[in-house]
Amino acid sequence: MMQNKICTDTGMVLSPCTKVCKIDNVTKLCQGCWRSLDEIAIWSRATDEQKLVIWTKLEARKERT
Repeated sequence: MMQNKICTDTGMVLSPCTKVCKIDNVTKLCQGCWRSLDEIAIWSRATDEQKLVIWTKLEARKERT
């Protein structure tokens, strides 16, 4: 697991952002959080369920490297 996904104080799904915002030219993914530009753009409007789906994808991407 990349990090804790749920804030213990609020119960909200946390952002995977690591403040290393650089898009890889080949994969088109952020090198800090592994999200695509579409995933980054939708994050603030996504439901908790959608955010957890994104988290699952990020974990799978990270394991492949």
